[in-house]
Amino acid sequence: MQWKIKGEVILSCNCEIFCPCVISLGRARPSAGYCQSWWGINIEEGEAGGESLSGLRVGILLDVPGKMSEGGWTVALYLDDAASDSAAKALEEIFTGKAGGSLGILSLLVWRVMGVERAKISFDETEDGWRMVAQTKEGKAADCAIARMPGAQKGEDVTVRNSQYWVAPDVTVAFGKKSKVRAFGRVWDFAGKSAEYARVNWENNDG
Repeated sequence: MQWKIKGEVILSCNCEIFCPCVISLGRARPSAGYCQSWWGINIEEGEAGGESLSGLRVGILLDVPGKMSEGGWTVALYLDDAASDSAAKALEEIFTGKAGGSLGILSLLVWRVMGVERAKISFDETEDGWRMVAQTKEGKAADCAIARMPGAQKGEDVTVRNSQYWVAPDVTVAFGKKSKVRAFGRVWDFAGKSAEYARVNWENNDG
């Protein structure tokens, strides 16, 4: 399946300092020895197999037992309830790596999918960062916000540039502001801990 996604990603994790996976490419152990994180994806432009993905959002919960590069990832997906059934199926395949391309590596790293649920997902830029809320029929699964890390030059983001990080080469350093998850037996609060923002351009042209 050919697909492409252009947009933005935010994530917040349990690392005490900025995520070591960005520079080490997942070879360094997370600061707690394991990784727990939530992700929000805002698809500004996208399509998969001729189906439009533009304007849709995705939420991800991620639980990793050790180094990111060693696999064993457990994930849960929240797919925009505005997506058609075919678009939702495409998003599920893309974000589990089954659709190949830029995110194909996930097919090797993700060993277990806890569940895939539809949710009303909001994604907004705030005065000091970004916020994602994923709300299922049962209630809020994630109510999350990250804030930009203050830099030496006012108005300029603190950014890691030109990395080989699989998410994006340029990553804005941030921290969890309101970073709460309650879903699939996980109760997480990453306020004050590591967070990231990145603009992404993912695709698979070989489908």
